[in-house]
Amino acid sequence: MAAQTSASFGGVSSMDCSLHSGFSLLHAHTQVDWYPWGTEAFEKARKRDVPIFLSISFIPLCHVMEVESFENEEISRMLNEWFVSIKVDREERPDVDKVYMSYVQALYGGGGWPLSVFLSPDLKPFMGGTYFPPDDNYGRPGFKTVLGKVKEAWESKRDILQKGGAVAIEQLSEALSATASSRRLSDQISQDVVKLCSEQVTQHTLVAMVNCLCKSRYQLSSRYDPKFGGFGSAPKFPRPVEICLLLYESNNLLRQGREDESNKNMEMVAHTLQCMARGGIHDHLGGGFHRYSVDECWHVPHFEKMLYDQGQLANVYLDTFTITKDVFYSSVARDILDYLKRDMIEDDGQIFSADDADSAETDGSSKKKEGAFYVWTSEEVEEVLEIHAELFKSHYYVKASGNCDLSRMSDPHKEFKGKNVLFERKDVSFRASKFGMSIDEYAQILGVCRQKLFDARSYRPRPHLDDKVIVSWNGLAISAFARASIILKEEPIETKFHFPVLGYNPNDYLEVAERAAFFIKSKLYDANTKRLQHSFRNGPSSAPGFLDDYAFLISALLDLYECGGRISWLAWAIKLQATQDDLFLDAEGGGYFNTPGEDPSILLRVKEDYDGAEPSGNSVSAINLIRLSSMLDDKMSEYYRQKAEHLLAVFENRFTEQSIAVPLMCCAADMFAVPSRRQVVLVGDKCSKEFKDMISIVYSSYDPFRTVIQIDPQDGDEMIFWESNNRNIFNMAKGSPPDKVAVAHVCQNFMCTAPVTDPVALSSLMSKPRGTVVAI
Repeated sequence: MAAQTSASFGGVSSMDCSLHSGFSLLHAHTQVDWYPWGTEAFEKARKRDVPIFLSISFIPLCHVMEVESFENEEISRMLNEWFVSIKVDREERPDVDKVYMSYVQALYGGGGWPLSVFLSPDLKPFMGGTYFPPDDNYGRPGFKTVLGKVKEAWESKRDILQKGGAVAIEQLSEALSATASSRRLSDQISQDVVKLCSEQVTQHTLVAMVNCLCKSRYQLSSRYDPKFGGFGSAPKFPRPVEICLLLYESNNLLRQGREDESNKNMEMVAHTLQCMARGGIHDHLGGGFHRYSVDECWHVPHFEKMLYDQGQLANVYLDTFTITKDVFYSSVARDILDYLKRDMIEDDGQIFSADDADSAETDGSSKKKEGAFYVWTSEEVEEVLEIHAELFKSHYYVKASGNCDLSRMSDPHKEFKGKNVLFERKDVSFRASKFGMSIDEYAQILGVCRQKLFDARSYRPRPHLDDKVIVSWNGLAISAFARASIILKEEPIETKFHFPVLGYNPNDYLEVAERAAFFIKSKLYDANTKRLQHSFRNGPSSAPGFLDDYAFLISALLDLYECGGRISWLAWAIKLQATQDDLFLDAEGGGYFNTPGEDPSILLRVKEDYDGAEPSGNSVSAINLIRLSSMLDDKMSEYYRQKAEHLLAVFENRFTEQSIAVPLMCCAADMFAVPSRRQVVLVGDKCSKEFKDMISIVYSSYDPFRTVIQIDPQDGDEMIFWESNNRNIFNMAKGSPPDKVAVAHVCQNFMCTAPVTDPVALSSLMSKPRGTVVAI
């Protein structure tokens, strides 16, 4: 679907670009003399004494400016003669994008991609905008006019431009590097956070220091769409951190005996996840989710598939399954992971970044169209499915005239006339009843139909695959695969799977997670410097690892350890946390910067807090620190808790003024308020059935306050690790009865239950309210 664009000289657009990977390669054929971000381009601008034109986007969105402007002979000549032109892929250099997007947003009140910014040779911005059409139109200057005006201004008002750019960067630097006035959270947040959450919150009773978790939940509820699920109106983006907050708060409310309120949260979660899964934003044939829906009913998507969405969505569907025990949610999680496993993972483990939205409609065609790979005519469905075509068409709302008519927003430009985006208006049980079939028979037929259409679709020209490997996004996916390997063992034995769900043994998902982590460790981690690189494509990128890379990977490694038990992942997580602290921590002001601050070409260091399409590095780091504090000895535990509290204190105003922007950090603040997490220490032979049964029991319920430690007393490396890092754990393992293959200890507040060796007894312990333990 063509993005609607608008811009003016110095104006902005909120258009969400969809251009991905190998970005500079896609522009190699244009006549513009593009440079990558680096010293060669900077020195060229200084030597020629001309400004820099910086274009930031990501593949595949900005074919528009490429075709309209960068392939235009006159515009190419103007750029080459008057400027040094730099092209940046925002996914490869998020640090560069952050600097200049912040500038454009601060000056013009909004931003988007493609981002077009003019810089002095010392990299200070002095003008910017987003999309510019090639020629003047609708009273707005075109790109040719913009280039001429910038050239004129540079020649006549250079001093003013340079001074203005320097002042803008200085002011942004102050505004975007918040510091804490104290190393501690205010007493009301740190001590009363859970109690405040139990109070009824209304729009008229919110006060300055109301708990961020409650306030954020309230703000979400007020934006909830009871008809189609989700929050807000079109376009609708899946924002998994919102679901995370509702699940987390539902658990809190249930513990407090407020079952009705807890159920309201779960109703919002369930309805949203069901509507998304039935909608066109979900690829019903190949699995996984597209980027967002252009309408309010999740029907017509922007067809790009992003890795960061898949990892987070799989996790929230898994969490919802643990609460509801409804295999609908576990099947959707499998659907996502099976798509990644089939289409997005190389043999040596790396997980690729994205599938493009655009593709050619026919073989040999040079023209690409959004959604061409995914949409169907009624005749195409009939030709492939034959006797089951009517059943399938009825189920997925396929019509001869096309089905993109559910909302005026679905197809305003009639680009999908006669085309159908598969969409379930009613669930399987309703349709099965209509056709006089059992649910199993009906679901089986649908699965066969999806397989046939998937096979037919495979002969179409495929969308471009963004084969970059981004550490942070791999971390999100690794976490989902690791958790799935345990959580999915709770599916009933009789569960039936239908294509595109393939019914893998959950252990296969752990193997996927570990291979991806091994790839990062072998290709993007320097054991000598203990540092990460940001991405990989035919080799490591030159960009260093950023905060998100460390934070998301550490979170994934903790999940890998807690679910799989390999001590090397926990050891690596601890090392990475130390490196993260060295590179990004503001020791005086608290919190983490987004960059190491070692590249002089990056003019801003920012402390990100917004939990958007991806969670912020600071939110994830706060939770990582809390999790690590529950694993290691008193000294390191206190170190991690102090860092977590100082970090949270930095963003205290955000909690009270705009909590909806930081839902995951609100959860972190609530986690911090709990004096200690519930530790489940499992000692024994990790390969034994008894041990595996106990692991499954531990993960059979939703518990964000749980820490799982696995230790085999016969493993010398593990015993050495725990002897050095937590002697209490070491002593538990050392004193474990040698004739028992699996022993569980449940501990909290420095007290532990008597060890149990029976899965039923462990299940009973895990079902007790958090904090209910009996001292030995």
